[in-house]
Amino acid sequence: MSYRGRFAPTPSGPLHFGSLVTALASWLDARYHRGEWWVRMDDLDPPREQPGAADTILRQLEAFGLHWDGPLLYQSKRGDAYQAAVDSLLEQGQAFYCTLSRQQLKALGNVHPGPSVAQPPGPDRAVRLTVPAAPLCFDDRLQGRVCAALAEEEGPFVIRRRDSLFSYQLACALDDRDQDITDVVRGADLLTSTLRQIHVLDCLGAPRPRYAHLPVILQPDGRQKISKSANGAALDPDRKGPLTHAALTCLGLSPPAGLQQSTVADLLQWARENWTPEQLPRGAERPAPALLQGGQA
Repeated sequence: MSYRGRFAPTPSGPLHFGSLVTALASWLDARYHRGEWWVRMDDLDPPREQPGAADTILRQLEAFGLHWDGPLLYQSKRGDAYQAAVDSLLEQGQAFYCTLSRQQLKALGNVHPGPSVAQPPGPDRAVRLTVPAAPLCFDDRLQGRVCAALAEEEGPFVIRRRDSLFSYQLACALDDRDQDITDVVRGADLLTSTLRQIHVLDCLGAPRPRYAHLPVILQPDGRQKISKSANGAALDPDRKGPLTHAALTCLGLSPPAGLQQSTVADLLQWARENWTPEQLPRGAERPAPALLQGGQA
């Protein structure tokens, strides 16, 4: 597969405008490269999930014309694969059991003493992944060269929590590997996570996808990120045309004003005919159009 992208929402609530921008960008990029676009549900953390949100998200994607190609994947059904990866990393000495909490790490200046505090298997023990002493880097299609010294920032990070739930960093990296994902298009707020997921892939001897991190979409006044936690309004199915038009504008395109009242199919057709990756905006943040004033999506 020369190009296989994916969209991986967390079912903690319905999609909002920022989600639409990300989904649309990854879908268009896959179509431009004549590749595949898959959908994965990151339902890894039951306490954060909202009942029925996964089905709502899938119906929203369909309503906005974003149809996926491959089989749906649910992280909640991948526990055996995640545990096998943890066992392998433990066996190779790249991971270790640990009882230190975040507060204890903070007291140590976020410099983890490493495997010297390793504990045997048992209850109330997380599993942490060792990190390289040298900075870890990758070249992002939009953000350029990105580097971080994981050893200084956080030290060995959790791949399986003390409550036995697997971490997002481990699951996301392993899913990308097992689904043969070649390209990841998502928000710049996940750059820190990307570096950790790259390290997981490196430890597993797996190839790194190509990454493109989009500017985070802010409220029209530019003060706050549009997000579920910040009461970002769910996508209004009665405003598919204006919302898709606004999302394309956020992605650097200039769709004709008259297309705001067109069907989603017409808008997506226009976008496919006019899309080039070079038009994607750079930078860390980008305000949403004024039509979202007041959070109405």
